[in-house]
Amino acid sequence: MSLAERYGAAKAKIASAALAAGRRADEVTLIVVTKNHPAQLALDLLDLGARDFGENRDQEAGPKSTEVRSLSPVEHRWHFIGQLQSNKVKSVLSYAASIHSLDRLSLLDALGKATVERPNPVDVFIQLNLTDDQGRGGIQPSGLVEFAESVLTKPGLNLVGVMGVAALDHQLERDFGAIRSASELLQTIAPQAKAISAGMSEDFETAIAFGATHVRIGSAITGNRRY
Repeated sequence: MSLAERYGAAKAKIASAALAAGRRADEVTLIVVTKNHPAQLALDLLDLGARDFGENRDQEAGPKSTEVRSLSPVEHRWHFIGQLQSNKVKSVLSYAASIHSLDRLSLLDALGKATVERPNPVDVFIQLNLTDDQGRGGIQPSGLVEFAESVLTKPGLNLVGVMGVAALDHQLERDFGAIRSASELLQTIAPQAKAISAGMSEDFETAIAFGATHVRIGSAITGNRRY
């Protein structure tokens, strides 16, 4: 399949999944994950109608986003979806419209300091840890409210919702259900924070059924990555 065919197929599946869940297709933002692909791929996707791109490494995303913006006048957005090192915060803030991986207090402090004089707050998602492994990135659902209260004290951050990744054991209903429950809990203290970033190439249709508003699709659209 060509890039256009893969992109069209993903859009069709999103629309179908949304319809099945009693939702509109335009309630779901498709973020095409372009990591390990050149800027030209993003330019080609812009021509196809894509407007949101996801990257997880600043050293790749920074130059790529600069190149794409220099070559295309089309308005688009970059989403940072990987674990963010505190020393990369200022660089990421120079191009990212949203950060999907706010996962610890030290990062929150760094983002708060870097955005204190920012005229327009940056959108952030709180990343959830759905496992019992405390060493993994993310906030345990039991600690979500306390962490979110700290996020809400930072004027340069706009808390929009939660982000989560289903575990490798493919218990999708369990994990996406937990993400939805966490979203509902978050809204008890931040009613505006309704966004759910969940679902990737293999499971985005199930994520949409559980309320995902942002799906992060890579290889199903971009094809094999270039390492």
